[in-house]
Amino acid sequence: MIQRRIVLLSAAGLASAFLLAACGSSMDKASTGTSPGNAAPVATAASESATSAPTASESTPSAPAADGHATPTTMVMAKTVNGIGSVVTDDKGMTLYRYDKDEANPSKWTCAGECTKTWIPVIVQDSVQTMGVEKSLLGTVHRNGMKQLTLGGWPLYRYVGDTQAGQTNGQAKDKTWYAVTPSGTKSTVTG
Repeated sequence: MIQRRIVLLSAAGLASAFLLAACGSSMDKASTGTSPGNAAPVATAASESATSAPTASESTPSAPAADGHATPTTMVMAKTVNGIGSVVTDDKGMTLYRYDKDEANPSKWTCAGECTKTWIPVIVQDSVQTMGVEKSLLGTVHRNGMKQLTLGGWPLYRYVGDTQAGQTNGQAKDKTWYAVTPSGTKSTVTG
């Protein structure tokens, strides 16, 4: 009798876990439409939390994790990239991009749903260190319970087609995606 109750309780617990997981995934799909109305336009300045550049051993990974979600970025830096010029990269040297359909004042993201599988939002936690990027230009915009980094008000992204540091395969994609410069403007140079 006790063994039967344990089995029933285990089955009920497992069923509950599956139902909760299904609710979470359907909520994610429902809340990732591409209309600007789904975007959370609340932006905050990150300059209070920006600090000077760390050594290479102090930075943490920022490339997408194995599950396809972005891991937090802790640093942005200006780099010269062949054919493009001066652009901003993350702590792994991956080029950061801005999207012409987003808004800078106030900061608002419009890339959602399927878009974020190709253009991964740059997520930050508390502190963002800089090298060659003016700290006062950094900020964040709320995105589904996380903070997406902004530069000059523009939400920042990584391109999934950039697989190595210094690549700019996303430059001028769809004539709306551009590598971001240290001042927050888009690089109009195509390599």
